[in-house]
Amino acid sequence: MKIGTFRTGEKWLVGQVDEVAETVSPFELDQDQASRGVLSLIGRDAMPQTGAPVSLSELELCAPIPRPERNIFCVGKNYFEHAHEFSASGFDSSAAKGAVPEFPIVFSKVPESVISHGEQIVLDPEVSDAVDYEAELAVIIGKGGKGICAEDALDHVWGYTIINDVTARDLQSRYSQWLVGKSQDTFGPMGPWAVLKQDLDVANTKIQCSVNGELRQDSNTGLLIFNIGTIIETISAGLTLKPGDIIATGTPAGVGIGFKPPKYLQAGDIVEVTVEGIGTLRNECRLTST
Repeated sequence: MKIGTFRTGEKWLVGQVDEVAETVSPFELDQDQASRGVLSLIGRDAMPQTGAPVSLSELELCAPIPRPERNIFCVGKNYFEHAHEFSASGFDSSAAKGAVPEFPIVFSKVPESVISHGEQIVLDPEVSDAVDYEAELAVIIGKGGKGICAEDALDHVWGYTIINDVTARDLQSRYSQWLVGKSQDTFGPMGPWAVLKQDLDVANTKIQCSVNGELRQDSNTGLLIFNIGTIIETISAGLTLKPGDIIATGTPAGVGIGFKPPKYLQAGDIVEVTVEGIGTLRNECRLTST
């Protein structure tokens, strides 16, 4: 089941998407609930009833979770080839401990960075001239908890979506930590849909990214260094995960910083992140307004 969040005028809708028919069947939710996106569905024993299908062409697509309730958890250097390409780039403040991390590297992006499929990634050359893309599978937590063991971790998952972990590499390097370089406005494209956990085999899911039609990243979630169970166990050790928390699981090799010379994003570039079983998240880049 693919689930989307939409607006039409001042009205919010959350519903089941039929990509073939190009319609969405809205769940019966009040406006306060629907404005939270798929967060409004978490914790229910069953999905709400749906109404009559509405054409997608009549609606404005939003991120599945338009505004996360707290920072997005992210995992760095979580594919072997990317760990090596990033460590060799000269921008990796953690490289002194080795290319491949011994434990998951966890950082975060602020909620305000989130934009939807179709919205524009804004590049501000006065702030950064080294903006990069990162295709990532994201986990949506359904059942909170603390001290969750890896073996039980998937019981705490509600579903999945796509995140492009857009990053200002120069800021990431300058401040020797990653929040500022990854939390710029518009640096968190998410969507287009969320899917329920039973609809995705996260042990074997293709993940790709192209820029202007050029395939840059082409990998599989089966190649994660730390799998989703290990990630959830790591984050929840002493930190209580809450329903609706989002965890971006890391990006594979092929990011812009890995090329010689680097292939940073430019105004007019179109970035497409595809995760098998979810869909394609597409965003164009533009310069900030003057």
